[in-house]
Amino acid sequence: MTLIDLGYRPRPQFEPFHRRKQRWAIGVCHRRAGKTVACIMDQIDAALRSERPNPRYAYIAPLLKQAKQNAWDYVKDFGARIPGASVNESELRLDLPNKGRIRLYGADNPDSLRGIYLDGVVLDEAADMSPRLFSEIIRPALSDRQGGAVFIGTPKGQNSFFELWEEVKNDPAWFKWMLRASETGILPEEELRDARRAMTEEQYAQEYECSFQAAIVGAYYGREMETAEREERILPRLYDKSLEVHTAWDLGAGDDTVIWFYQVAGMDIRLIDYYAANGWGLDHYARVLTERGYRYGRHYLPHDVEQRVLAGGEVARTRRQTLEGLGVPVNVVPKWTLEDGINAVRRILPRCWFDSEKCADGIKALRQYRREWDDVRKVFYERPLHDWASHPADAFRVLAISVGEPRANRPAIVKPERKWVV
Repeated sequence: MTLIDLGYRPRPQFEPFHRRKQRWAIGVCHRRAGKTVACIMDQIDAALRSERPNPRYAYIAPLLKQAKQNAWDYVKDFGARIPGASVNESELRLDLPNKGRIRLYGADNPDSLRGIYLDGVVLDEAADMSPRLFSEIIRPALSDRQGGAVFIGTPKGQNSFFELWEEVKNDPAWFKWMLRASETGILPEEELRDARRAMTEEQYAQEYECSFQAAIVGAYYGREMETAEREERILPRLYDKSLEVHTAWDLGAGDDTVIWFYQVAGMDIRLIDYYAANGWGLDHYARVLTERGYRYGRHYLPHDVEQRVLAGGEVARTRRQTLEGLGVPVNVVPKWTLEDGINAVRRILPRCWFDSEKCADGIKALRQYRREWDDVRKVFYERPLHDWASHPADAFRVLAISVGEPRANRPAIVKPERKWVV
């Protein structure tokens, strides 16, 4: 064995993480604790020590540009000290002398992760990733080599990252650690006092004290979804066979296409089902509608359904024409400004009931949808953060525009006290 000193000295808080024996790990860490550099060094060490042929490790951030910004300098700086290692700048890849490889990816391009095998993966800021990414793409990639995964991040409300933490916190098969700024001593007290002055109480609790209870900072619909939970409007089995089912869509181009399924009963809007996928043609989504077996009313889509697509040098049919050729009659909603659409959603959310089982991922997305934060100026941009929650929120905005204000002539449906029984 050759000893290679890369100059890395782990902080005491991360030494147990580096000594762990478990295949799975989850870390909830305050800002500037050093979780990214610790995980990158953990992967480099594992790849160099691996006795498997051609070991493969991946570091994944919510966006590829985040992966490059947060981790690439560490990969290059430490990797350059390894004799025989080389760096591929265009692919954000470190190649090791034992034919091992560490590569950076973005969760915003899940197709780039399909078909690969992995000995280990780090999902950084896992709270900002689609809950489907791990189960549908990453977990299968680990199977051939029985690879392990590390989930790290800072809380952003009670989303899938929180649910994972709660699910495994007493499971000995998982290594778990939580680093709160008030306990680690990593950041000076003066810095923490200054951060408290500059941030709201909720922001500080989330970013520095690892609070899952604090509202998601900058969330557009956080209060409305919290109210729906408190008023017990999120519950199972809402579908009523006597009512038509309408759909509201967001069409992805290389990313998620999302469909909300809903019914209108008097003043109430019942979100009974939800579907999201990527990498499929429109015929796939037409089949999804058929397989659901609902009695449909109207299908609402945004204005970009009218766009024509170039195919083989010729102007193809519009997506509207394609859908209607597949038996899906299209209703195009008016083109509203983003701000007006968000306000429309806020107006209808007090009327909405959600199926807690079939709409689980959509509910998480509505809670997660938030404004983008400018870390330099310490202010929010007016635009939303574009991440996995954007497409479900865009489809819900189509729904809000399609429903509009309540109409007096809609017949009220008498419903049981808490939930509907089919």
